Amino acid sequence: MKADPGWLSVRLGTKEQDLRAAQRLRYRVFVEELGGDGPLVDHAARLERDEFDAVVDHLLLVDARRDPAEGDHVIGAYRLLRSDVAERFGRYYCDDEYDLTPLRASGRRMVELGRSCVDPDFRGGSGMFLLWKALAEYVLDHGIEVLFGVASFHGTDVAPLAQALSWLHHHHLAPPDLRPVARGPQLQRMDLVPADRLDRRAAMTAMPALIKAYLRLGGVVGEGAWIDRAFNTTDVFLLMDTAAMSDRHRKYYQDRWQGA
Repeated sequence: MKADPGWLSVRLGTKEQDLRAAQRLRYRVFVEELGGDGPLVDHAARLERDEFDAVVDHLLLVDARRDPAEGDHVIGAYRLLRSDVAERFGRYYCDDEYDLTPLRASGRRMVELGRSCVDPDFRGGSGMFLLWKALAEYVLDHGIEVLFGVASFHGTDVAPLAQALSWLHHHHLAPPDLRPVARGPQLQRMDLVPADRLDRRAAMTAMPALIKAYLRLGGVVGEGAWIDRAFNTTDVFLLMDTAAMSDRHRKYYQDRWQGA
């Protein structure tokens, strides 16, 4: 892990220019880099946006060397939707892809994570660590008990993802009382390879770094993947029950997220 260079900071977005800068970063990552699209994407202004932007908290990684007036000061972002806010708004982003009935019935305080991205020039350094450290503080401040959201494999062809998806299904399914299930015609079964034919090396090679990081923290997955053709991704549902963390996972969480 590279040291924090000093000109990086993380804060919640407070101004319209913060939101625009985050949407501009998301456009570069999700549209230009990964080939995504959506009904509210503004290609002329190069903004990736949707209806949730107005109600979520935007956790932003900011480069202090850049002028906010130029609109490129945000170099990393997370969207955070707390359960109390989602209840007032009427839904979560994940509702389109997964049946969240078990989570809602749990009565737990939750936060949905989404649109996680870092500028390509800043990946591999301390940026993601700083975002996760700030996320840990947010979780503690709001008494969050469950974190969840969709994480994505690039592309919609599941053949090269078969080992990774099957590994998640056979080794990391959420307990039934919390397990969301993918819905609709975009549902993709994840048990594509029998358990006795799994290749751990192939599965881990195909697994995005963000998903592997959540698994190391004790994260588990919902049942079934969801094919998001608009975003050119294959999504899996990830959740982490902070109360059910093992001591080993809790230590990793503290070391990585809180900088202990």
